[in-house]
Amino acid sequence: MQADGGSLVQPSLLQGFVAHQLKPDPYSAVVLAEDLPVARVLIESSLPHLDRLFDYSVPAELDGQARPGVRVKIRFAGQNLQGFLTARAETSESSRLTPLAKVLSAVPVLTPSVLTLAEAVAARYAGTVSDVLRVAIPPRVASLDKQYADKQIAAKQSSEPAPALTSPSPSPSLFDGYRNAGAFLSHLSAGGNPRGVLSTLQGFGDNSWHHQLAHTIATCHASGRGAVAVVPDQRDLQLLEQAVAAVLPAESFVRLTADDGPNLRYRNFLRVLSGEVTVVLGTRSAAFAPVVNPGLYCCWDDGDDLHVERRAPYQHARDVLLLRADQDNAALLLAGHTRSTEAQRLLNSGWAQPIYPERALARAVTPRIISTADSFEQVRDPLAAVARLPQRAWQTAKEALTRGPVLVQVARAGYAPSLACQRCREPARCAACGGPLMELPARGSQGPVLQCRWCAAPGNDHSCPSCGSRELRRVVVGVARTAEELGRAFPGVTVLSSAGDHVKAQIPDKPALVVATVGAEPLAAAGYAAAILLDGDTLLRRESLRAGEDALRRWFNASALVRPAKEGGVVVVTADDAQVVGALVRWDPAGYAERELTLRQELGLPPASRIASITGPEGAVKAFIGQLDASADVRVIGPAPVAPGVQGPRSGGRKDGDEEAEYRTLLFFSYALAPRITASLRALKAANAAKRSGTPVQVRCDGLDVV
Repeated sequence: MQADGGSLVQPSLLQGFVAHQLKPDPYSAVVLAEDLPVARVLIESSLPHLDRLFDYSVPAELDGQARPGVRVKIRFAGQNLQGFLTARAETSESSRLTPLAKVLSAVPVLTPSVLTLAEAVAARYAGTVSDVLRVAIPPRVASLDKQYADKQIAAKQSSEPAPALTSPSPSPSLFDGYRNAGAFLSHLSAGGNPRGVLSTLQGFGDNSWHHQLAHTIATCHASGRGAVAVVPDQRDLQLLEQAVAAVLPAESFVRLTADDGPNLRYRNFLRVLSGEVTVVLGTRSAAFAPVVNPGLYCCWDDGDDLHVERRAPYQHARDVLLLRADQDNAALLLAGHTRSTEAQRLLNSGWAQPIYPERALARAVTPRIISTADSFEQVRDPLAAVARLPQRAWQTAKEALTRGPVLVQVARAGYAPSLACQRCREPARCAACGGPLMELPARGSQGPVLQCRWCAAPGNDHSCPSCGSRELRRVVVGVARTAEELGRAFPGVTVLSSAGDHVKAQIPDKPALVVATVGAEPLAAAGYAAAILLDGDTLLRRESLRAGEDALRRWFNASALVRPAKEGGVVVVTADDAQVVGALVRWDPAGYAERELTLRQELGLPPASRIASITGPEGAVKAFIGQLDASADVRVIGPAPVAPGVQGPRSGGRKDGDEEAEYRTLLFFSYALAPRITASLRALKAANAAKRSGTPVQVRCDGLDVV
């Protein structure tokens, strides 16, 4: 076996892995294929030094099955491994090659375009192609592979042309009052590749975001091209699927999501692969769907961190779609009630154009926004600054309950998930593991129960290590405690909860208090009569560069579920930050995104620049940075402890001085330098892994949680 010319690792580093191929060939009696007897294989392995192509010979009996894109089994370093056959070649640099052991399936699941995309994603995120393909290609189901092969044979033998799918013409009124929407749709309908950033207004009704996306997808489908739409979660996927079903035939689209289970997911994947369907709706892994003749890529609410893959190399679905749109010369639409700073950067660079509602339309369909931190409200209610449910919020909810349901958004799930000392405000932590203590609802006649959030150890005997006090206060009140308090404040009113494992997709259109955590707000068919946004300061106090941006996104998403002001819709927000609250009151997501991006540019912070984090033991991080060929223009910060004091549940409560404590170094660099820096990171990871030198470190690019 032999690496192709694009290897990131020097050949000398791989001698230990290819030596077994240089011994006397035990397969000399194997009859090889006459044409293109060399197979180039990408091994399924997350080891960085194996992120390259290896050459194998193709036995004659496997010649017909060993096509580019199929899954194969090979012998490597004395082990049976799986991989993907990426290409066939006439010659190899090595004179003796190990033959392929087996073709696992004759279905070419890895298309050239998806392989090219996976290579681009791995290069951008300093990861391995195999890790990207693990997300892009669902696990194999052997019975479905056989059905697929039989279906393909039958289709070739059949002389009848496939039935043409007709799509109803969607109503253009969905985008009436939106600047640049007509030009975008006209260009898309004509087969062009416009790039847009859409700011939508409503989350319910006939003109909601999911109907607008369905309209755009149907426009692309009518032009004879395919489309991919990616949403953050199952609730959004269900809404979009229902909207698309209203404008496209059921046979023209599928959903791709891991929550559907291996059989349905793989069956839908094969339908897309064969070209039977050309429209794909799904969560983040659907960004890699092998759609034939793609014309449009959509991403809903790209600021949601659910779009980030939880496994290496931690790619963001938005960036995957950006790379695909550029690779396939296709249209792109980033849509949301707010505008992320990453989307604003695309607009400022001219790569995309804004699609936004006129002010008259925004005033007509959005609710009235009231801030309890406003000077007028402070005069009317001096205690509004300290009360969790100010008088204005209580009065608004009471009046709105006569007209329909009222949404109450809270920051956290649970009962009282965060406690602190009543006297000195020191956070209350578990004596066993150092985790945070939380309060559970009282059981029967017993008082409140204290328990560690990490190890579940009881904590009722807690005493503050700083001052010795045994009295505690609730720093954060969860959804369960809030529902309990509102039930007492509004006797006789139905109180519904949507949080954690009990998220409701939709609620009846009748008076009720709906208490939901951020992101778990149910849909009311006719919209909510009012919304109360609690714990605003808790959201804004998060230790994150994106705290304000994320809080505003969550507020806009909740406010979009409320009826227009002319129908009595009111939103009350409880927070002190004038900039973020002001953007909500003015319904100005574009202005806030522009201001936030300008501040990031002045400070050299993402997304104005790119960032890479190297995490591991302090010595390993320092050694890795010392070996890195970084430019003088790269800003290096660290290493520093990942978190002061107790680091997290996976650290087992280790302190900063412990030997295994993790440290992190941050690298800030420009987009122009990014290809060289990420290539250096990949090469160094591969070299260290091949030499087995030092302790491995984690390398992440553009992580949302590191700054």
